[in-house]
Amino acid sequence: MSKAPDILCIGSVLWDVIGRATLHMQVGSDVPGRITRLPGGVALNIAMTLARFGLRPALLSAVGRDLQGDELVKECQALGLDTSHLYLSEDLPTDRYMAIEGANGLVAAIADAHSLEAAGSKILRPLTQGPLGDTQTPYPGLIALDGNLTESLLAEIAESPAFARADLRIAPASPGKALRLMPFLRAGRGTLYVNLEEAGLLCQCQFDTAGQGAQALLGRGAARAVVTNGGDSCADATAESLIEQAPPKVLVTRITGAGDTFMAAHIAAERAGQDREAALSRALKAAAAYVSGDLPA
Repeated sequence: MSKAPDILCIGSVLWDVIGRATLHMQVGSDVPGRITRLPGGVALNIAMTLARFGLRPALLSAVGRDLQGDELVKECQALGLDTSHLYLSEDLPTDRYMAIEGANGLVAAIADAHSLEAAGSKILRPLTQGPLGDTQTPYPGLIALDGNLTESLLAEIAESPAFARADLRIAPASPGKALRLMPFLRAGRGTLYVNLEEAGLLCQCQFDTAGQGAQALLGRGAARAVVTNGGDSCADATAESLIEQAPPKVLVTRITGAGDTFMAAHIAAERAGQDREAALSRALKAAAAYVSGDLPA
């Protein structure tokens, strides 16, 4: 792509293997359903949604030089994503994510992002050693960052001069990786996109509402916090004000990728100049359309 990207998406770029059933499931359930393989990973899910909103995202991640990696890169390019800054590894396999969803929601999931973790700071070279920027000329644009990176690398990003001018938008990837975002609380950097459970883990507390969680994150050092709570009200908190909105009521047909869709829609709305109220509304509507099946996976 000759044009500069509108936003950089840093984190997991992998294959999602999702098994979905229309029945309620418990541990040990064996039921009929559908199994699909789709391009996924938090960074890639965000990038794909941003592309649907007309933006030009570039991916910074690790992908193996294997058959699955070759297929994945071709899929990304076909979706209009800039893959020229990917770290392509000769000795690391392409990462994968596997999830099982029933009528009662996500039953279980395993994220195999070991190659991304092993690649470490190599994926950041386009930002630290050019062509996108370096420590002397930091990248000045939007960056969507996911918590599949190691905590040490996330801590480096939170403090690095190469990211000093960036508008950082950060998601933990899953509750199990929420604590990896602690460096951004300590540094007071970026906008955190978390669900209520993740907010509780970061604050070592339980909350009844997204508004409580968002305000508590500010108290812990966050510059801005956007907290979702499933079908209940969502909150966007800054030092100036707290905004709360309820999402549209829809029939939920899928869960995996909903948070990434919400985050991407919110970023796209703000980049288009919408105010905080309008951006939050747009993001909630996009996420509702996604979980209902009205938006493509």
